[in-house]
Amino acid sequence: MTFNATFIGFGEAGQAFALPGARAFDRKTDSLGERDAMLSAYAAAGVQGEDDVATALAEAEVVLCLVTADQAVVAAGAYASMLRPGTLWLDMNSVAPASKAEAATMVEAAGGRYADVAVMAPVLPQRRAVPLLVSGPHASAAADALEALDFTRISIAGDAIGQASAIKMIRSVMVKGLEALSAECALAASRAGVLDAVTASLDASWKEQGWAERFDYNLDRMMAHGLRRAAEMEEVAATLADLDIDPLMTRGTIARQRAIGALGLTPPDGLDAKLTSLDTLVSKRTA
Repeated sequence: MTFNATFIGFGEAGQAFALPGARAFDRKTDSLGERDAMLSAYAAAGVQGEDDVATALAEAEVVLCLVTADQAVVAAGAYASMLRPGTLWLDMNSVAPASKAEAATMVEAAGGRYADVAVMAPVLPQRRAVPLLVSGPHASAAADALEALDFTRISIAGDAIGQASAIKMIRSVMVKGLEALSAECALAASRAGVLDAVTASLDASWKEQGWAERFDYNLDRMMAHGLRRAAEMEEVAATLADLDIDPLMTRGTIARQRAIGALGLTPPDGLDAKLTSLDTLVSKRTA
């Protein structure tokens, strides 16, 4: 099975996924300063670049929407009426579940079929071998279309729009958070002249364990000792400030440790029990 495919947005992801013979449209072609570079990108990828979106979508059976995050809903609203009935709109943008739901409403109202697609790793160097999660009522059809377009690692997350993007967004709390923590820690260690010692200490203390076990252990420590740990982290923040490093991540750690420690909980056994107790108390305090 083959599909007429159109790329809406042709930046890094679009170029990484490009299929020779597909159509593509990117608003950069409307910019005098960027048009030549975009035309070169179309040519290098072997796609048929179009100067207007209506032409790009005229025969599309599958649309891969790969715009910037702030344009995901805008693109759906602006272009949905140009879709042929039944066209699959694969929203592959990194946006919140609510944004996916908003875009889906517009696409479905115009007669298209919307699928929430989450790209779960950097597109380079894997390109169409990058892992994808798909969700929504048309997830199965979207997965079939992606497979036909030579994507090789596709999983269905569920039948609700937002499920795939929720997994990606919430996972990013840890992935991007660790990146930001790494920057704050490494910069401070380097500036203090103790980078080798800090990295050696981290290597020695880092446990190999699954994330569920790690979550359980971390919550146990925070519930039992969050107030004390918050006080200790105040001193960490002072240390970084003395090194002329703004302790952005550390301040967040102080607030989270203090908030959980202030609940005064005895940690129950097991991750699910800890999360239930925390969720119940947090809900009561914000009601």
